[in-house]
Amino acid sequence: MDERTLKRLEYDKVLEHLARYTISPLGRERVFSLRPVTDRQAIHTMLAQTTQARELLRLEPGADFGGWHDIRQYLQRVVRGAVLEPQELLETGQTLGACRRIRKFFAERPGRYPLLEEIALTIGNFTELEKKIARAILPGGEIADDASTALSTIRRRLQRAQQQVKEQLESIVRSPAYQKYLQDPIVTIREGRYVVPVKQEYRAQVPGIVHDQSASGATLFIEPMAVVESNNEVRRLQVAEKQEIARILGELSGAVAARGEELALSLEALGQLDFILARARYSEHLDAVEPRLLPAPRLNLRQARHPLLSGSVVPISIHVGYQFDTLVITGPNTGGKTVTLKTVGLLALMAQSGLHIPAGEGSELGVFDEVFADIGDEQSIEQSLSTFSSHLTNIVQILNQVGQGSLVLLDELGAGTDPAEGAALAQAILERLHEMGAKTVATTHYSELKNFAYARERVENASVEFDAITLKPTYRLLIGKPGSSNAFEIARRLGLAPDLVERARSFMTAEQVQVADLMQQLERARQQAERELEEARRMRQEAEGLKERYQALRDELAARRESILARAREEARQLVKRARQESEEAIRELRARLADEAARVREEAIREAREKLAVMQERLQVGAPRPKPEPGVIPESVSVGQTVFLPRFNQRGTVVALPEAGEVQVQVGMIKINVPLAELRLPAEDDTSRGEVRVASLVQDKTRSISTRLDLRGLRAEEALQEVEKYLDDATLAGLSRVYLVHGKGTGALRAAIQQQLKTDRRVKSFRLGEHGEGGAGVTVVELV
Repeated sequence: MDERTLKRLEYDKVLEHLARYTISPLGRERVFSLRPVTDRQAIHTMLAQTTQARELLRLEPGADFGGWHDIRQYLQRVVRGAVLEPQELLETGQTLGACRRIRKFFAERPGRYPLLEEIALTIGNFTELEKKIARAILPGGEIADDASTALSTIRRRLQRAQQQVKEQLESIVRSPAYQKYLQDPIVTIREGRYVVPVKQEYRAQVPGIVHDQSASGATLFIEPMAVVESNNEVRRLQVAEKQEIARILGELSGAVAARGEELALSLEALGQLDFILARARYSEHLDAVEPRLLPAPRLNLRQARHPLLSGSVVPISIHVGYQFDTLVITGPNTGGKTVTLKTVGLLALMAQSGLHIPAGEGSELGVFDEVFADIGDEQSIEQSLSTFSSHLTNIVQILNQVGQGSLVLLDELGAGTDPAEGAALAQAILERLHEMGAKTVATTHYSELKNFAYARERVENASVEFDAITLKPTYRLLIGKPGSSNAFEIARRLGLAPDLVERARSFMTAEQVQVADLMQQLERARQQAERELEEARRMRQEAEGLKERYQALRDELAARRESILARAREEARQLVKRARQESEEAIRELRARLADEAARVREEAIREAREKLAVMQERLQVGAPRPKPEPGVIPESVSVGQTVFLPRFNQRGTVVALPEAGEVQVQVGMIKINVPLAELRLPAEDDTSRGEVRVASLVQDKTRSISTRLDLRGLRAEEALQEVEKYLDDATLAGLSRVYLVHGKGTGALRAAIQQQLKTDRRVKSFRLGEHGEGGAGVTVVELV
């Protein structure tokens, strides 16, 4: 691009604004070396980089890409064998740390910002070198004790030696024999050696080496002979410390030099990232967008704003290269024609530099091979060039270089000379540019150029709007409508006497006056139509807004209705569920009550049957003959453990308790019963054997047939209770001490019913739930008496 064109369009000022958003000298250098390019792929890449960087700033505003320094000079020196100073090494280490952070940032986000990631991956990995420098150099630029084992040892010895010298001198200072010789009781340093201040007149009383004296000469700073050797040790260690530090700095500088080329490439990448992020920050500041790149050299800018204007800026919309290739803009001075030209040219240059443009979404720009501009008054006294000559010189140069891919911007074409000749010359220039295929935007005051635009294909008129009522420019660009200069109205508004304005109007021909009046009437009609159209649009927007509100309310009511119905259905479902649960609970309670009632009725029936049997027995006993007494000898007394025979059961038993109230407790097998003493007999040998055989046989059968586990799963509570009752009888008879009732976990109802019955059973000693390995809560373990 022509540098004079860049200067005329104030491209350099855009770069100055852009440079404010860099954080490094490398980024600033890239900004000021930035120039528009014509490679469409390169432009596309740069615009995409800016877009990705702006997305990064939006999504991750806290991302840290700073903290590094421009160490190029350090690298240049170090590769030539120079040793870096501690502060220079510190800045180098900080730069290495920034390389690590930035590389890690993009490595943790693969594919999110691909173009920036591609640059970041060229940054080297200097982790070991960074650690080595950080271990050796402290933040203040001092060498750390841990920089090397030798340095740590030297410094510890130096500290002890300095402390020893101080202690020796402190003893001298505090000594009564020396106090009268000292100017002040202090220890100080002169020429790197510890000394004491001695009065001049007592020089001979304090043997030692004089290193300095006060300005008045009254005080001598003497190193006593007693500490000379200790001071020599201190100096020797200090020299050793410096030598070790020099060795450490040389080693670190050599490590930096070994990776100097890789570091230089990493710096280039850091500078490139800084440059791209500056473009993104500038885009945010301008509220800019990425334009769509077109394959052909043309432009369509929507709501475009000049990037250097601040405050409230009226945007313009302009297009060239679609229905027309040449646009002729007319209108009054101060109406914004020149700003329009600069906006078009500057936005084209920015887009071809990879910068976002301050325009609306949907803006499009092609790639122009050249952008030419002749804008402003370039009158030169030194070259004896008038304004006209200066403009014409620029146009001649443009005509010599222009081509089909060129964008040409001409301000006040043909001005500075005779109007008729200037207008004719302007038409000829526009015609030539049009024939050469250039995209041209020109501003003028000549009415002849308006007619030229009407008479030529692919040439269009445009104007900057002028409010005929307020007599002020609106700065809006109207394509397809020529404008008038409105010189008389502007002169009147600026205070020119009305009679002078009317006199000036009288010099115009009747045809010119008619045309001017007609154009003013048309302008007023157009503005009135635009106001009415704007009002209609506003009312339409209000109507659409009301329609949207109505639809939103309708949708909201439908949603509320559906929500209410859904809530009602849910409440009904919950009511049904609760009713079902309550009914099931009632049924369970009823079943429990019926079971209890059945048990009570059963017990009552058994009691009544027993009473009836007793009555019948009494009747039978009353009517029947008395039974013969059982044979055998009735014992007069018994003792615990004595074997007796029970004729009623035809079994032998063992006395387990002494007689009480005429009854004796006898255990028959596993059963203990109370019988009257009169019903016992001393056992005969044959009776005893017969009873033993019968009991043993019964017990043995039960022991062989019964299991220690009873599975009750799947039974109803009343069925399970009957099974438990029968099972406990058999288990007791079989002599089992522990049994397992398997009821399962389930709802716990069966377990509760079984355990409730076990609480009142005299055969049960205790019960508990099963432990791990016994079945857990699904089994009740019963200990029998």
